[in-house]
Amino acid sequence: MRKFFRGISIYLLIFVVLILIVQYFFTNDAKPVEMGYEELKVEIEKDNIKSITFVDNTIKGELDDKDNTKFTSYVPDVQKDYYDELIKDSNIKNVSAEPEPGTPWIISALPTILIVLIFVVFWFVFMQQSQGGGGRVMSFGKSKAKMHKEDPKNKITFDDVAGLEEEKEELVEIVDFLKNPKKFTHLGARIPKGVLMVGPPGTGKTYLSKATAGEAEVPFFSISGSDFVEMFVGVGASRVRDLFEQAKKTSPCIVFIDEIDAVGRRRGAGLGGGHDEREQTLNQLLVEMDGFGINEGIIIIAATNRPDILDPALLRPGRFDRQVQVGIPDIKGREAILKIHSRGKPLEGDVDLNVIARRTIGFTPADLENLMNEAALLSARENLKEIPMRLLEEAITKVIAGPEKRSRVRSDKENNLTAYHEAGHAVVGKLLPTTDPVHMVTIMPRGRAGGFTMSLPTEDRSYMSKTEMQEKIVELLGGRVAEKLVLEDISTGASNDIERATKLARDMVTHYGMSDKLGPMTYGKDDSNVFLGKDIGRSKDYSEEVASEIDHEMRRIIEMAYSEAERLLSENIDKLHEVAHKLLEQETLNEKEFNSIFEEDNEVQNDDLEDDTTENDSNDEDIE
Repeated sequence: MRKFFRGISIYLLIFVVLILIVQYFFTNDAKPVEMGYEELKVEIEKDNIKSITFVDNTIKGELDDKDNTKFTSYVPDVQKDYYDELIKDSNIKNVSAEPEPGTPWIISALPTILIVLIFVVFWFVFMQQSQGGGGRVMSFGKSKAKMHKEDPKNKITFDDVAGLEEEKEELVEIVDFLKNPKKFTHLGARIPKGVLMVGPPGTGKTYLSKATAGEAEVPFFSISGSDFVEMFVGVGASRVRDLFEQAKKTSPCIVFIDEIDAVGRRRGAGLGGGHDEREQTLNQLLVEMDGFGINEGIIIIAATNRPDILDPALLRPGRFDRQVQVGIPDIKGREAILKIHSRGKPLEGDVDLNVIARRTIGFTPADLENLMNEAALLSARENLKEIPMRLLEEAITKVIAGPEKRSRVRSDKENNLTAYHEAGHAVVGKLLPTTDPVHMVTIMPRGRAGGFTMSLPTEDRSYMSKTEMQEKIVELLGGRVAEKLVLEDISTGASNDIERATKLARDMVTHYGMSDKLGPMTYGKDDSNVFLGKDIGRSKDYSEEVASEIDHEMRRIIEMAYSEAERLLSENIDKLHEVAHKLLEQETLNEKEFNSIFEEDNEVQNDDLEDDTTENDSNDEDIE
């Protein structure tokens, strides 16, 4: 920006100088006095005029006074001859005549000069802006990639990345090649030209690429896939060429393309066929990736969460040779990530990050960072100097379900319905052997939920068995069954539960082959629009008879689950009432408070068993 203003100031200075020159040479400081021709006649007769100059019908002259006052007077054509004779007969010695002056050439040329100056200034501005990137004028074909040079004090390295040990190992070779390429080229090895990182959002794909650049200590270009595409035809391909030209000038370097699926979608699926702008951009990207030499030191790292829609030519060896799967961290990884994000945050002595890691199964690194930040914000809200364990627990709930809405006003009827609905979920979940333990039950509104039951798994899980899925459906229907049993009415509060239960039952039948009647087969396939990048449904590749059988099987699974939930709650109706009443009193029950309701019953049963055993022993003695 300074360079731009420094350059344009030269032209502004020239323009100002020209204006000053015109004003200096063509402006009279002493403005002549206007005099009528009758007044002029009087002055001539008084011999009060020193000199006169005729300029066509205008008479210019000087008065014979102390100041030599200059004057001008206009004489009409009718009076011109009379004044000529009058002046000849007078005693005025200095009488002369001049032709009518024309406009000075510089004044005539001034508009042209101004137009040329304006054109030069604007051309200079356009050229200056066309040399840069961004959204400047005439920069459509320039790459929008930003080059990051890490500050040695704040650079990100592999030590700052936790929970991705195997993923880091895949990138160590990339770093080693950028630092010591002869080690590989001497053996005839070819380093992967491209690394595609695949994983759900928030798992650390972008962060891992920055750590790779920081570890290699090379320039790092970052650009989004959508930055290549523009409304003008050919712009995307031009930007790809410009990106690689910039990268070659600063090699060795790393080019990171985020959300590459925006430009790398499978060809032939676009609305414009082979002439689609996206396809031209992809074609240029394919050529550039397979075009640079082995020693140029340009490594392409791309990230996406939709590898299924990428063009096969983009994934072949020689372009993206290696795919790194970046998944959800396990308990060990979550604890390490929490330690990194707790740096600079004062924690109380009762904080156990291992416990937090066990209670955050399924959290991504982004979720864990948000959790620690929310806990710090909650502590600051209470004016605390350290973050306690209770606020970390509250932050987990806030991240999962949203903030509490204590100001929401609800009637006693709604509170009663919500209490029994959530108690139904909790009691059924407690009684089923394979469901996750109940961590918290509340009727306090959070987010869009009027209340919820939080069940947290005790261990990381990659698969679900048929029994676990069936019991999950039973747990989902527990709220609706509780409403029907106790209130003898049902509400719309179970709509999401029914939707999830129905989807789970359909997946069991059509996806996972868990139906004894239909067998281990998959019915239907996903239809995804690659150009739009979203699923639009499942195609029906089975007959109407099979469709009817699928509906019957889904209904059978749902009805069996409903009957099982009804049996469990009917046999434990007292527990249902007790949980609901405590919820109405306290609004929230934690894991310990909820489990104590069932532990009291177990203690009573154990006491009864001991009494029965004692009676049996005494009877045995009598028999002896």
